[in-house]
This record gives sequence, structure tokens and C-alpha cells, in this order.
Amino acid sequence: MVAAVKRTLNLPGAKLIMAFASVYLVWGSTYLAIRFAIESIPTFLMAGSRFLISGILVYIYLRIRGRAKPTLKEWKIESFVGLLLLALANGSVVMAEHTVPSGLAALMVATVSLWMVLLNWLWNKTERPNFGIVSGIVIGFVGLIILVDPQNISGGTSVDPFGAFLLLFAAFMWAAGSVYSKTAHHPKSPMISASMQMISGGIFLLLFSALNGEFSDLNLSLVSVKSSLSLGYLIFFGSIIGFGSYVYILRHASPAHVSTYAYVNPVIAVLLGWFFADEIVDERILIAATFIIFSVILITKFRNGKKELADHDIPKTTV
Repeated sequence: MVAAVKRTLNLPGAKLIMAFASVYLVWGSTYLAIRFAIESIPTFLMAGSRFLISGILVYIYLRIRGRAKPTLKEWKIESFVGLLLLALANGSVVMAEHTVPSGLAALMVATVSLWMVLLNWLWNKTERPNFGIVSGIVIGFVGLIILVDPQNISGGTSVDPFGAFLLLFAAFMWAAGSVYSKTAHHPKSPMISASMQMISGGIFLLLFSALNGEFSDLNLSLVSVKSSLSLGYLIFFGSIIGFGSYVYILRHASPAHVSTYAYVNPVIAVLLGWFFADEIVDERILIAATFIIFSVILITKFRNGKKELADHDIPKTTV
């Protein structure tokens, strides 16, 4: 029995399925883990510790395995990317989850695809949106309006305005970091690059934590077991295993298939938040989720016309 399982897991197809399952489930669950972690661990201290520890562990492992030592120029580039993607984008997500349910946070972050198209068009003067992409952008923003519902027209649960702003800012910063990263000079190893971004992003987040007075406010005796386990989950599963699986998928699956995580993760996040944290999933949220996820599918499908997405066009994430 054991031998049969080992033979099955050694099959290339089985490994790919496991990698996809990891990216879908693990990255979809990080939003809920963040919510649990910040219940008793200060916001930026939690996020900074997570990425710094993850980055150092991955970096040391890869250097021992013989990966080339990054240059100072590469460190500067990855530090800037880490500032945008992790310190500003992920840091804003963590802040927002104090007032916005984890499932709704994931839905709003999914709009990163909308911002990437707009930034590529306006910033790089490339990727002029075609009809399919414009339709996706419009549908996505309609979904956002339904979700946030600033006038509470539909009644029911309202979304905290400042939390919603932070999540839109996070999606925009993630898109900006992704667009910049696409043309930047990175180390040859994607994992080395990711570890450098995590180390840099973690340092920036810990700096934010210090400026916010979180170190003096920290009381380890008040940190719950649930928050501690959630932080450990984010470090080892969310950052290390999740990103490792993502890199494996990039090398063994088509970019079009890889990009499916962008609309699967929000669905997983909403379901987990509803099941484990009793987050409300009413008719308005379901309608908004349908609009947003459908918009992401449209943008992904039509982004480069009939030409398949390139690896560097897929928004990378270490949420």
C-alpha cells in the first residue's frame, strides 16, 4: 500500500495536481489565517515576522544548494519589489482584515488583474485593452460597487469604507509591483528572487511596526495559541510551501492554467471564512463575487488576444 502511494506521488501528473491543490487551498486559506493571527499579534509585527522568517529560511536553503549569490543591484531591485508587494500591498491587506471579513478581502484583492491591465496600458504603453478586457474591467468594477455598496442600497452587511480603501490600495500596489517586476532584472532563480523580496518586505514591515509602537505593546503572554499556529501556518505553508508549489507549476504547466489561481483563491477564501469564522455570505456578496470572479476570467482569457499569457504576465503572490 505504502509503495503504491509512493509510486503514485512520484508520477509527474500527481505532483502537478498536488502543487495546484497547494496553491488553490493554501493561498486561498491565507486570508483566514491572517485574520486569526492578528487577533492577538500586532498587525505589522505579525506580517513582518512572517515574511522575514520565511525569506531567511528559503534564502539559506537555496544558497546551501548552490544558488548564486545575488548582486547589490539585484538586492536593490528585489527590495523595491518587496516594498510594493509585501510591505505596502500585503501590509494593507493585514490592516484591512481588522474590519473586513477575510473572504471579502480576498474578493477585493482579486481586482489586481484590473489594475494590472490599466497600468500596463497607461504606464508601459502596451497591452491596449480589447473589447473582452474592457468588458472584464467594467464587470469587475460593477462587482466592487455591489460588494462595497457605499450607500447600503441593498441593505444587509456593509463593508467598512476605510478597510475597503486599504484593500483597493493593496490591489493597486500589487499590480504596480507586478508591472515593475516584469521588466526588472532579477536573479536567475525565481525562488532566490522571492526569498529576497520576503526578506526585504519583512524588514520594511518590521520598521512600520516599530514606528507604530507595536514592539512596546507586544505582550507574549496575551498571544493566543490560535494566533501562534496561524502565524506558523503562514510562514511554512503560505509562504514556503505555497510559493514553492507555484514555482513548480510555472515550470510544468501552461501559463493559462497557472493563472486560474487568481479566481479560485477568492472562492476558497469566502468558503473558509464562512465555514470556520462564521463570516456572512449573503445574496449581495454572492452576486458581487460572481461579477468579480467572472471579470478576472474575462481579463485572463482576452488579455493578450489569441496569444497565450507569458509567465511574466501572471500576477505573482505570496499572500
